[in-house]
This record gives sequence, C-alpha cells and structure tokens, in this order.
Amino acid sequence: MDKIKIGILREEKVPHDKRVPFTPHQCNLIKSTFPNAKLVIQPSDWRCYSNDEYKEKGIKVQEDISSCDILMGIKEVPKENLIPGKEYLFFSHTIKKQAHNRELLKTILSKKITLIDYECMVDPHGNRVIGFGRFAGLVGAYNGLMAYGLKYNIYKLKAAHLCHDKKEIFEQLKSANLPNIKIVVTGGGRVANGACETMGAMNIRKVTPYEFLNYSFREAVYVQLRSENYYAAKDHSPYSAYEFHLHPKEFRSTFSDPGSYSSMSDLLNHCTYWDPRADKLFEKAQMRDPDFRIGVIADITCDLNGSIPSTIKTSTIEDKFYGYNPMTENVCPPFDKEAITVMAIDNLPCELPRDSSEGFGKHLFERLLPALLGNDKDAMITRASIAQDGHLTKRFDYLKDYVSS
Repeated sequence: MDKIKIGILREEKVPHDKRVPFTPHQCNLIKSTFPNAKLVIQPSDWRCYSNDEYKEKGIKVQEDISSCDILMGIKEVPKENLIPGKEYLFFSHTIKKQAHNRELLKTILSKKITLIDYECMVDPHGNRVIGFGRFAGLVGAYNGLMAYGLKYNIYKLKAAHLCHDKKEIFEQLKSANLPNIKIVVTGGGRVANGACETMGAMNIRKVTPYEFLNYSFREAVYVQLRSENYYAAKDHSPYSAYEFHLHPKEFRSTFSDPGSYSSMSDLLNHCTYWDPRADKLFEKAQMRDPDFRIGVIADITCDLNGSIPSTIKTSTIEDKFYGYNPMTENVCPPFDKEAITVMAIDNLPCELPRDSSEGFGKHLFERLLPALLGNDKDAMITRASIAQDGHLTKRFDYLKDYVSS
C-alpha cells in the first residue's frame, strides 16, 4: 500500500490556537497502527506541545509541508497559506455562510483544494462524531463557578487558562465554598455532559426537575434540563420531541413562567443547541422581572443574539466576564450590583489545550483515520467534504450563492 504523508499544520490564525489534532503520544501510536501513514509536524512556538516533545517520539518536525498529501489543523487556514490541490482538514466555519470566511472558501475552490470539515463528520444517522464539546462544557461550567465566587466575593478560583490541565482545575474547585445555591445545566449532549463533569468534580448534588422547583436544600444542587423540561406545545398537546424539532415555532419556552426555573436558579450553564425558529430561553423583558433570580449566566453555546438575550457580545479567555444590565439592556462592569454577570467565550476548549487536544485526537484516531487511510465504508469522509476539484460537493451545493456573492 502506498505511503500517505500527513502534515500537522502550525495554527496561523490570530489569535493563535494552541490546540493540535494529535498529541506526540498519539502520533507515535499512529505510526505503529497505520504503517502506510507518515507524519510531519510543522514547527510552532505557541502549540501546547513543544517541537521537542514530538521529536522525542521520533516524529519529524520540518517547515516545508508541501510534499504532504493530507494537511490537518484546527482553526481556519489563512487563505494565503493554502497549497493548491491538497486535501485539508480543519474547522472552516463556512457551512452557516459565515461572512468572514467567504473569501476563504472561494480561495479553496479556486485552488482546487479538497476541504474536509470536522464539524461535518457525522455518522449515517447524522450524529456528530468529532468535536471539542466536552471540554467547552467542562471549562464553561468552571468559569461560571469562578464568576459566582467573584460576584459575591465568597471565593476565588485560578483562571482555567492558567491551570496546567483538567486535574489542576478540579483541584481548584476543592477550595470553592458554595452556599446552598441552585444551578441549571441545559442540554443533553457532549457540552452539557462536560458541564455535569465539573459539577461532579465539585460534588454538587444532582436533583430532578421536580425537586429543583419544589424543594429547598441545605447544600448547592444542580439540575440537568432537556427541551421537554422548559418547552411546551402552544396548543397544550403533550410534548413531542419529534414535533418540537420539526416545528419549533409551535412551542413556547416555559423557563420563565411563574414559579419556574428563572425564579428558582442562581447560576445558569447554557449548553444546548438552539434553533432560531424556536423561542428564546427567556426574553429581555423577563430578565427585568423582580422574580428573575439568575445572577450569573455561563452561556457556553455563545450564540450572539441567540437563545440567551444577555449574550450581546463575546468575552475572551483573558477577559472572561462582562455585566448585562437588564434595565438598560446595556453592557456594564461584570460585578456591578445591578448587573447579571455573563460569560460568553466562543473558544472555551482553548483554555485547556493539552487535555482538549488529547480528547480530540482520540476521536480522530478512532473514527477518522480508519476512514481516511483505509475504507470509508460509511461515507463519513464523503459527507464531510465541502469542496473538491474546484467545486462544491452535492451536500453543500446550497453554498453557491455564498461563494458567488
């Protein structure tokens, strides 16, 4: 079998991402598991694993990656760095017609590059198989707890991006002395499960939705909510997940109904996908209600002007929090008395680059490489291919107007 040469790209998008598709140990494992694969690492001064760590595992580190058949990165590759005719894998952020990446996709087409997008790698049932969701939830929930301690001046946690790894983050949580607050985690996917992992690391008790709404506790508790817990059919028919996902306009959010979650919660970790056709979790007017109790919102989904009305801007890893004044509907200092403290970072896994790279690489090793280097029997690579030979693939033909404008 012919050798396939894979190049691991240096992340050139600014600000520089520290993550990498494969750790040094995983590269070594690839060599022994896939004898037809040869790996080359482009040197980087900011990658979370040093050049020497790769060299110690016998992986070649070199600047010139033009001889590689496949080029793998994390974030978008600057269009001026794209090599014509190559096969690239990275998160392109183009499938929702993101305006800032239109020229990137146009360049990919003009250079006859094959673009395979990690975000589009799904199984035959449409379920995503690759992603950083777990670490987004894990770090986002940690940031929410950090914000709560700062807002009420009861404890201080070390910033996640200053911690060496997940283990240090969980050690930090042992110093946080939470009062008997109530915490909400929305969602049931990888992101929500990551948030629940942080709740578990702090030994916060998990309760049912009924207990959360009807009981008082002497300790901090959290509840994990799915759509059926806070959406109801407008015609009062029984909730149907099938109907909700097919016709979300026919449902309304009950999250801020009298006696419901917004009046019983102190901290919200929002981790669920939102369809723009659906009601927002709550409205700006509802945030002005005296019964609206939530003081800290960790919007881990970070949908600008999406299901959380206070997410009117993103925050950053270095400047994690801002305040939202529900009366003026404006941004204010994060810990003002009148403010709801908001965390809305759109690249949360970058706060734990080594751990998140290891988790991501594990998915790539188990799910992607067998299809990429052998037999793509489930057509996963085919489904994830946006562009090929200068044309959009059939699945992404809807992007024609996006690249022609």
